[in-house]
Amino acid sequence: MTRKDRMNSSMIQVYEIESGNFTKAGEAAGNIKKLLRQLGIDAGVVRRVSIAAYEAEMNMVIHSIGGIIKILIDPEAITFKARDTGPGIEDIELAMKEGYSTATDFARELGFGAGMGLPNIKKCSDDFIIKSEVGVGTRLEARFNIST
Repeated sequence: MTRKDRMNSSMIQVYEIESGNFTKAGEAAGNIKKLLRQLGIDAGVVRRVSIAAYEAEMNMVIHSIGGIIKILIDPEAITFKARDTGPGIEDIELAMKEGYSTATDFARELGFGAGMGLPNIKKCSDDFIIKSEVGVGTRLEARFNIST
């Protein structure tokens, strides 16, 4: 069975992300990577989606009070949506700058919070949208075109 045969319709996967759970952090991104490989998606696309998923997942673990990641896979593209509840982002333009981080000392001691998450998601995606409301949470959407 070819990738095209497996991808003749859409598929949706949803992953719940727990705030502060560093033990499970990265699990959703790993599952997404495994699924895309099983579907025969181009390795370069799998790598870009995996990086974006990991960065979004870690941002939720570090900064939010929880959220979800939803992946929509269709024959032409992979659409990645992340939605969390939490403090929101006060200044999105500043948050998009490489190296800017509001991570806690605890997260930094664990090796996270380098300020590369949002910039990496944008670099990896073909289309990127982020919206945030202070005191409510953040939503982002990234689209990755599938090579044919």
